[in-house]
Amino acid sequence: MQYFHTIPQGPGLQPLADETCTLLSFAKLNLEAGQSYTGHTGEREVLLIALSGLAEIEVGSRLFTQVGGRINVFAGNPHSVYLPRAHSYTVRALTRFEAALPSAPSELEIEPYEIRPEQVNTGKWGTLNFTRSFREILVEPDGRPASRLIVGETITPSGNWSTYPPHKHEVALGSEAFHEEMYYFRINSPEGWGLSRHYSPERGYDQTYVVKDETLLSIPHGFHTYVSVPGYTSYYLWFLAGDGRKQGVRLDPDLAWVQKTVGMI
Repeated sequence: MQYFHTIPQGPGLQPLADETCTLLSFAKLNLEAGQSYTGHTGEREVLLIALSGLAEIEVGSRLFTQVGGRINVFAGNPHSVYLPRAHSYTVRALTRFEAALPSAPSELEIEPYEIRPEQVNTGKWGTLNFTRSFREILVEPDGRPASRLIVGETITPSGNWSTYPPHKHEVALGSEAFHEEMYYFRINSPEGWGLSRHYSPERGYDQTYVVKDETLLSIPHGFHTYVSVPGYTSYYLWFLAGDGRKQGVRLDPDLAWVQKTVGMI
């Protein structure tokens, strides 16, 4: 199984070929100023997250103007548009524009809507050298409708650990809920990197990946954690789909004691 991917580069929509997740899919949209892309969501819900630049987005009869605006993913909260199932959409770039498009199957019949930067819930998780900042874009407590998608962003400072202690969410058992997950990574400088450990004693794999800019970790199961090397700040877009939208995890039992020392996720 190939759980770690380099995101395809090039103009237009760049879908990721991943066979490990059955619900989640990911694509990256790259447009130059004045270019446009037209697509259709089919039987899936899609959240379009503006990574950089500015665009207008037409979804059915709705037009969302001035979507985006941040220089890069490190420079402020995201601006997003929810694209419901069975909708055509067109993205017109007003400047050079990058967007992430995670998606999942949906039966929900709703209208498109935007999630403005000021509507994103922000804060910090962890402490000491496992402090990181979060931006919750589309999560159950915010009251915004979605069928399966749960989406947010994490900024991991230089030298810090993230998603720590390692956790998994692969079965509906006790407090654990089943959710597939993907991490789409960006690094604040092209030579920077980080490390991600993805392991499952039950399934017999234990992999550590060198995370560089424009890479993605697919997590259908298994414990996972990440660390950013000193000198570089890391970003990852996290998105989940599974049984409902209420999250529940199981921590690695060897490291779970760390959770008791500080309140965090």
